[in-house]
Amino acid sequence: MEKRYEQLAYNIASEIVFSNSPGKTMKKWRELFGISQIELSAFLGISSSTISDYEGERRKNPGISVIKRFVTALVELDLSKGGSIVSRYANEMPASDFYYAHEFASSLSGIDFMKLVGGKVIANEEMLGRTRVYGYTFIKSIHAIMEMQATDFPKLFGNAKERAFLFTDVSTGRSPMVVIRVHPIKPSLVVLHDLEEQKVDKLAVALAQKERIPLILTSMPVKDIESALKKL
Repeated sequence: MEKRYEQLAYNIASEIVFSNSPGKTMKKWRELFGISQIELSAFLGISSSTISDYEGERRKNPGISVIKRFVTALVELDLSKGGSIVSRYANEMPASDFYYAHEFASSLSGIDFMKLVGGKVIANEEMLGRTRVYGYTFIKSIHAIMEMQATDFPKLFGNAKERAFLFTDVSTGRSPMVVIRVHPIKPSLVVLHDLEEQKVDKLAVALAQKERIPLILTSMPVKDIESALKKL
């Protein structure tokens, strides 16, 4: 296994070990890799019910050896299929003063996410129930637009592209949606912070509708949003 993939495996294993819900985090990563319990069990030579028990936390917390085998299997199975998932996650963006990302132990629906941030949807409300969110990224809108290189954009997705982008320091919401429009990788939903609905640019709404990305407004203080989301 290449060194960069070994580092990715180490990062995933560390997340599972330090999670308050290791089983749910294992399930999250299996789903992100698009691997079924049956496929994984066949590779590991164990029953699918054993994997189900770990993910459902009906068994005691998995030990280091179990987690190592689990993560290694995810990486090797993906590499055997061309490595599209590990290639996406292998390169991480260095820490920045204009953004930070957080991963959830397990996914939640777009509806639940909107409720947690005290939001109001203004575009694509019908998509919320079908939207899954595995994490979020806070982005300082003006700083990101001024300083971020085009090649950096995919790295804002942290460990999962199925996430929410929360933009702060926005005046109309147009610039964030234009940036999202021109890149092939899209977030699951977009939140504009502290922006009144009447000030949202019509183009921002139109772009959200075209991309079928739920667009949400919230005025909840950032610290309160962080507090609510970091519990997940």
